[in-house]
Amino acid sequence: MNTPDRPQTEASAPDQHEGVTPMPWTDWRPSTPARIALGRAGVAIPTDESLRFGLAHALARDAIHTPLDTAALQLALEQAGHKVLQVRSQASDRTEYLRRPDLGRRLNPADTLRLQALATEARVTPELCVVVGDGLSSLAVQRHAAPLLAALLPRLAQGWRLAPVVLVQQARVAVADEVGEALGARLSVILIGERPGLSSPDSLGIYLTHGPRVGRHDAERNCISNVRPQGLSYEQAAHKLAWLIRQALQRGLSGVALKDESETEPWLPGTPPPTDSLVSVPPSSQEKT
Repeated sequence: MNTPDRPQTEASAPDQHEGVTPMPWTDWRPSTPARIALGRAGVAIPTDESLRFGLAHALARDAIHTPLDTAALQLALEQAGHKVLQVRSQASDRTEYLRRPDLGRRLNPADTLRLQALATEARVTPELCVVVGDGLSSLAVQRHAAPLLAALLPRLAQGWRLAPVVLVQQARVAVADEVGEALGARLSVILIGERPGLSSPDSLGIYLTHGPRVGRHDAERNCISNVRPQGLSYEQAAHKLAWLIRQALQRGLSGVALKDESETEPWLPGTPPPTDSLVSVPPSSQEKT
């Protein structure tokens, strides 16, 4: 049965549902991944938002529990020209790692001895030791560690000695203290997966410590967080990190005593990147340097 045409009101417009009040913040949602303007259906959130929450929660859980593909990451780093060493923390598996954070902060004793032997054989003191640890998001490390290092190295001073990149499974931030101490490095930097959020399951964190040794506390570190294309870009993070590295080595400190003032430094092309070199140096070469 045909009905007479009638003017289309706001309530009967094609993009509206009868009985639904438009959310005034909806236009803001494309500007941020934060969970804003969710709306409500009675006393609950709408079904589509409930499904999005379930998906975000599942992605966060997967980021925590999915093992890091160390073989693929090592290959990517080696293809970029790095020497890579694989080690483990004292946490035997993921379950123990999550239940015992203290075990993730210490190296497996056999790996500690291996790094110490390497440093003794090399007879050099590296300025910087870069550690890559799975942390609480292997997804972040798998995606962002290699591109970040590629952006960082051209910004470092030519001639610096770098230890091999040390890849740590079941890692917490403080494990870099023991790695740096075992290798005799003046400075340690760890790239590690951060605790996933509901909008950021792949956020990479960076922690820098001058004079790394077992027992350092968090106030003695500098942190750069949320490194990923949707957060702090690789270029921005590398700029900040390179500035902090230079200042930490010049001033002999890190942590709360070293404030990030990298925005005062112009973005200039970096010098040719240093090479990873924890190898034996002939006595004649040591004397010249």
